[in-house]
Amino acid sequence: MSERNTVIRSLHDVGLAAWFGGSLMGAVGLNGAAQDEGSTETSRDRIASSGWARWTPVNAAAIGAHLFGGGGLLAVNAHRVATQQGVGASTAAKTVVTAAALAATAYARVLGKKVELASSTDPGDVEKAGKHPIDLDKVRHQLSAVQWAVPALTGCLVVLNALHGEQQRPTEQIPGMWERARSMTHLMQ
Repeated sequence: MSERNTVIRSLHDVGLAAWFGGSLMGAVGLNGAAQDEGSTETSRDRIASSGWARWTPVNAAAIGAHLFGGGGLLAVNAHRVATQQGVGASTAAKTVVTAAALAATAYARVLGKKVELASSTDPGDVEKAGKHPIDLDKVRHQLSAVQWAVPALTGCLVVLNALHGEQQRPTEQIPGMWERARSMTHLMQ
């Protein structure tokens, strides 16, 4: 009934683990360290921005691995999504939460880049920031909120992943497929 999909499952799970763990560590550890070690708002912004900028390529790779693995798992489990009661709904929920986590991650990077430019000592960055002035306090507040939204959303993905694992048990598959077939038969009558 089940086949092994170790590579795509590993890409999916390790990518999600890095996305969740990295975003949580950044929100707690990196931002907290910047608050502790920066002597001014600008120096705190520079410390945090430097750390987040270093994390960005690793995070992008983690997200890419997660999405690639998720697409592969969807392809190999398409029959379950279509026929097993509850799997379609949990897959739809997971898709919506993934899209929200992607949007929050992208928005965090946009806001982070604004803070990075506004706090930079590089003349080129200062010039760019001057061409696009921002309300730095407002952007900081938005950035803080969205940086907490990312681990919250990816944490939800971890929970939905656990649900999918439970739904994949043979003891769940057969009754789920039977219930789905039964409900489809009632709809056709």
